[in-house]
Amino acid sequence: MKSLEKVENIFTKYDIYKREHHLFHLQSQISSTHSKQILETICSFHRESTQQQQQQQEHNNAAIDLIDSVTGLDEEGRSRQRILTFAAKRYASTIERNPEDYDALYNWALVLQESADNVGPESSSPSKDSLLEEACKKYDKATQLCPTLHDAYYNWAIAISDRAKMRGRTKEAEELWKQATRNYEKAVQLNWNSPQALNNWGLALQELSAIVPVREKQTIVRTAISKFRAAIRLQFDFHRAIYNLGTVLYGLAEDTIRTGEPVNTKEVSPNELYSQSAIYIAAAHSLKPNYSVYRSALRLVRSMLPLPYLKVGYLTAPPVGNPVAAHSDWKRTQFVLNHEGLQQINKGDHKQLSQSPSGRLVAAGTADKSAIKVEVPDIVSVSACSDLTLPHGAGLCIDTVNGPIYLVADTWESLDGWLDGIRLVYTIFARGKSDVLAGIITG
Repeated sequence: MKSLEKVENIFTKYDIYKREHHLFHLQSQISSTHSKQILETICSFHRESTQQQQQQQEHNNAAIDLIDSVTGLDEEGRSRQRILTFAAKRYASTIERNPEDYDALYNWALVLQESADNVGPESSSPSKDSLLEEACKKYDKATQLCPTLHDAYYNWAIAISDRAKMRGRTKEAEELWKQATRNYEKAVQLNWNSPQALNNWGLALQELSAIVPVREKQTIVRTAISKFRAAIRLQFDFHRAIYNLGTVLYGLAEDTIRTGEPVNTKEVSPNELYSQSAIYIAAAHSLKPNYSVYRSALRLVRSMLPLPYLKVGYLTAPPVGNPVAAHSDWKRTQFVLNHEGLQQINKGDHKQLSQSPSGRLVAAGTADKSAIKVEVPDIVSVSACSDLTLPHGAGLCIDTVNGPIYLVADTWESLDGWLDGIRLVYTIFARGKSDVLAGIITG
């Protein structure tokens, strides 16, 4: 009996051994197969990585060759180009070590973009477009790696704009201008406090408006106006944006007359657009009187000003000294703006109002006492106002050293003109250029 149990135990142990050995054999096979798969994956990844590195190196070499072949326009340009070439090689080396270094990609794009500026029109160097296209690729990669890199979007938009300018008024140029506007928009979204980006965005829209079908043009132009205006409100003495706003308004007036369509009562008339255009161009010239472009433009539009004033229009005002008067007591009256300030002209005072040889507003009798008058040096700030206690319309608050003055414009678009006009007159005064503006409007 014991012998039989012993035999059964032996067979049982053998079965256990067999099963364990079989499992081990299976595990060995599985392990071996898995190892092969891992090894194949590693080899495949290595091959792909090597190929990518080779492609990246070839691409880098091609970009370096582009920069190397730029000769520069003069000795200063050649010296500058040697520095740019050295910088490009450093950035290429950095990217080879770390392809995800977005700072190096961004800086390399800047080098390519600056190199494009060194290409002369008659140069045998590579085309400016090739350098700009390569810069755009670097900006694209940098922003993919760092989507918040607002400077990259901004300079990328400039590079695209330069490429668009080379293509005239073609469909390809239209697509490039659209891409540039999208990149400026992204740059402003990431850094809203950038008047230069807003100004350039407006310029790109202005260029785009000259290519698109007529039915799309006016919407794009009005968007451009809003960008220039936003730039000015961030920096009141930004003369380029001020001038650009004047030119786009002049163009809008020309288009309105050319189409021959009747003007909606809610829209600004061509004559008013011409007058607004003249205000901005006069302001730009006042801030930078030595700029020949501004001087030439002013000669064209000066006669469109309501001389001897900078701006004339209507505002609803309360009785003098009673800003909290009942709405029924507020009256819509004419106001004039010149280099010295804003003044109300009461009914019957139009003939009495004149100007002294110095340009100072002069009124006969007691007109000054019965009219609102704001002297430029007294202005503290000017802003839109949505106070519910004001009569219906677009509220305007002029805060002065003597307290706030509340007025109401007919429309919000009309308010924009008053806000800009008063702010520009004050800015010109603050920059010590009031005499230039006085010379423009008084002759």
